[in-house]
Amino acid sequence: MDIRMFVLFAWVCNVVSAGFIDMDTPIDKRKTKSLVDGTMYDLVMSDEFNVPNRTFKDGHDPVWTALDKSDDDASSAGGGSLQFYNSSFVTTTENGMLKMSAQAEKTEWNRYDHVKKEWKKEKTYFKSGMVQSWDKFCFTGGIVEIDIIFPGNPYVGGLWPAVWMLGNLGRATYEASTNNIWPWSFDKCDRELQDAQHLSACNKQNHYGMHPNQGRGATEIDIIEVMTGDSGGPFEETDPPIELPYADFTLQVAPGVIKNRPHSGDAPVRKDTITKRGEVEFRAQTWYDDLVLEGNTSINPFFYGTYLAETKPNEPVTRTKKQAFQADAVGVVHQLTPAHFNQSHTFRLEWQPGRGGRLDWFVKAHKIESTNGTSSIEGDGEGQDWVRAFSLKDESLDKLMGSKIPIEPSHLIMNIAISSTWGFPYDTPAWCEKCFDCEDPKCACSFHSGFCSMMNSGKVAMYLDSIRVYQSNDPTAHVGANHTLGCDPPEFPTKEWIEGHEYRYMRNPPFVLEDKKPLRKVQFGGGICKTDRDCGAHIKNINLTESYNRMSEQRRTSDGDQQQVVTTEGRGKCVKRKDFGKLYFSVGQAESVCKCNEGFTGPYCKAQNHIDDYPSAKKLNARISPFDTIHQFVLTPSMVIILTLLFAVMLVLTVLQVTKRRSLRKKIDINFTTTENSISPKLY
Repeated sequence: MDIRMFVLFAWVCNVVSAGFIDMDTPIDKRKTKSLVDGTMYDLVMSDEFNVPNRTFKDGHDPVWTALDKSDDDASSAGGGSLQFYNSSFVTTTENGMLKMSAQAEKTEWNRYDHVKKEWKKEKTYFKSGMVQSWDKFCFTGGIVEIDIIFPGNPYVGGLWPAVWMLGNLGRATYEASTNNIWPWSFDKCDRELQDAQHLSACNKQNHYGMHPNQGRGATEIDIIEVMTGDSGGPFEETDPPIELPYADFTLQVAPGVIKNRPHSGDAPVRKDTITKRGEVEFRAQTWYDDLVLEGNTSINPFFYGTYLAETKPNEPVTRTKKQAFQADAVGVVHQLTPAHFNQSHTFRLEWQPGRGGRLDWFVKAHKIESTNGTSSIEGDGEGQDWVRAFSLKDESLDKLMGSKIPIEPSHLIMNIAISSTWGFPYDTPAWCEKCFDCEDPKCACSFHSGFCSMMNSGKVAMYLDSIRVYQSNDPTAHVGANHTLGCDPPEFPTKEWIEGHEYRYMRNPPFVLEDKKPLRKVQFGGGICKTDRDCGAHIKNINLTESYNRMSEQRRTSDGDQQQVVTTEGRGKCVKRKDFGKLYFSVGQAESVCKCNEGFTGPYCKAQNHIDDYPSAKKLNARISPFDTIHQFVLTPSMVIILTLLFAVMLVLTVLQVTKRRSLRKKIDINFTTTENSISPKLY
């Protein structure tokens, strides 16, 4: 079967079976209209977070994994990460929201220094949460919508909340997995860039299930990042004027512009500035053209990308001088208001992948009429009208650097970081000791006023009401490549690469000692319990997915649809340990454990059992004869010359050997004849 037909067939099957759709998603949210091409998209993934007290520790959820580790960026040159991610800082609330907390709290552990060959004590002073769907749920192309409340005080800088996407070949915060992989989106053979792009289109043999001559990477699309603080008014460098707090909408991509880049802190110079004498005073800078900005949105003049330089001996990864490269951040800043930090707002990204594709960011607003005409108001949480903030077309990337809109199967990430390079004081006094312990008075000058009291309050949290992903099943309805589901699609495989480099996707010592694989097997029950209620027996399951699948198209759009619901009671029950069956995880001396009903999973049966049955390159390759996977042997001119010389040498050696043997045999024959004549009797 043709791979494209196979993918389309599997896509249709999964829309029907609703593999990653939350049963609680309202029926009127099962479809959405694209704000770019005007066609209808189907829901393919959602999480409404309606069940309280869900846990997301590794092995607890089939979609999300909450991390228990430090950020590798903290040990990189120039890295400023100050938080330790703790899975207990991520849960769901009684009113149906994902809650991700952050606070000032110390974490200590020992790290092995491979350079000095000794164990060193490490320490962070903040804890926060990160969840990611890496290698569980991935998609390529479509629409992402989030309803979110941002954390902290909007006028106190220091927090770095974000919702973003990363190609599945890279795992966020696992720097070994992203080294010379992030954020490449380049599928051309450029010998000067080949060393910097680990999976280059110049590579005839990429191995581990990868396609030959296909450039790959772990591309990053930032749906939204938030910068808080008090800027004392709008920044002069922004147009229209933007002040703190603001949001970033960004594509991070490589290769990046090397020469004549815009300077951080200034908007790109688009035209040469000529003096009265006719001399060029300021030369036009090289940056991406035809970027579309609307509303309260400006080019981001503060960050144009990262230079990934040659690494130092104490860093968690190694990058040589030839492997160093420039990455670009093509993005904008968008004005936020204090209301974004105390009530839910909706943001949308529309992603048409690959060559000819585009990225479009939208925010919610509402129109008001005044004597000056019609205008849009954002930020009060009452907006019902979508407003475009930023559009980036593939042509802009291709024309300047030959890169393209991401086409990698990507996973979703939500987190709160605390970084000294994001929203912290830039110009501390010379006498200020650079330290970040809120309990140490000497460190007070390293923080903005009010930051430590905010972090000690126990009230800092980011809330997500829902996250939904939609895709089109009509490739002709949109620009760019087809939309696909799965982390290992046939056109862009990842599974065999990850399995061949598992260590890159696992935690560093001492935490890795607890792990056998990058991800643990999801538990089907087994949580220690005392009553059935501990196992979700009291939860009423209103299966709107089943109801939606039973309805005709006409009924789905008529009034009263949600009255046609399928309801079941309970998600699991508390049973004696002996009645559970075989346990593949430790529960200590517990007498009773949770046993999940069909369709539910997790240690306490509070997660829906989503199944990944999307097309997988690894599974497809397993059905092929080993002889079919042998690559065609190609002789290069140099190889022909070498083989010819080797053949000539072997021929000469063979001739010499044959001549030698013939000479030896002739001597033996002569000696034998002489001997025979000497012993023969005379017949006369």
